[in-house]
Amino acid sequence: MTALRPYSVNAYNLAKNSENKMHDDQVARRFGFQGGLVPGVDVFAYMTHMPVAKWGRAFLERGLMDGRFFKPVYDGETAVVTAEDVDGGLAIKVESRGELCASGTASMPSDTPKISLADFQSVAVAGKTAPASEMSYAAGKWLAIPPFKLGVQGSADYLRDVRETDPLYGNEKIVHTGMLLRTMNWALMENAILGPWIHVGSTIRYLATAAVEDELTVRAKVTGNYDRKGHKFVELDGVIVANGSKPIAHCQHIAIYQPRETTAA
Repeated sequence: MTALRPYSVNAYNLAKNSENKMHDDQVARRFGFQGGLVPGVDVFAYMTHMPVAKWGRAFLERGLMDGRFFKPVYDGETAVVTAEDVDGGLAIKVESRGELCASGTASMPSDTPKISLADFQSVAVAGKTAPASEMSYAAGKWLAIPPFKLGVQGSADYLRDVRETDPLYGNEKIVHTGMLLRTMNWALMENAILGPWIHVGSTIRYLATAAVEDELTVRAKVTGNYDRKGHKFVELDGVIVANGSKPIAHCQHIAIYQPRETTAA
């Protein structure tokens, strides 16, 4: 195994003003945290720095990565990302405050995934009309987001806030992988009324890069809705699409949409 040079990030909570109050200091403390959580999608973004450093743009066109989140990363604290070469791929860890906060793997599969948009239904956004529940996230239900365009300035702002130091995204005007993963969060947020909730993990297979001026949408199917140790979980299987026709990434996304603390309240 060969270790890559560690990557240190001064973590920043991009979601302080989010509808998800798990990123708000006061609300997060009621759930036993020290403060508002840096979003999992942004911790995942920190992690992707390592495979992009190793494989470059090719990773964003056909790479595979997964990430799971165990402990929070807090605003203003240092998150250290490390990666080791293991069997041709990378084993990645994120540590902060001396604790393991997240781990994952990245690789460059030799096979070419066969993704047909016909297998992913395009539906209207349901809207925030009902509380998140077994009905709003019923297994087999399809979710969507309002079309989204990042733009040059939006990309620059995001790269600054996520502390990305690789010039690839800015130079080539492509959407950062962390922003792509955010769209899967939006598939949950745009189709139900959510209280405080937690993104716990994702697996993403990149299919192509998205330009910052592309219009992005999501076609996501609910593949699981279940209770585990009092938490209510939802699982999505979705594809991120550019300009209505170009598959950008295939993603499995897992979240606790109702923590047990809210159920007991």
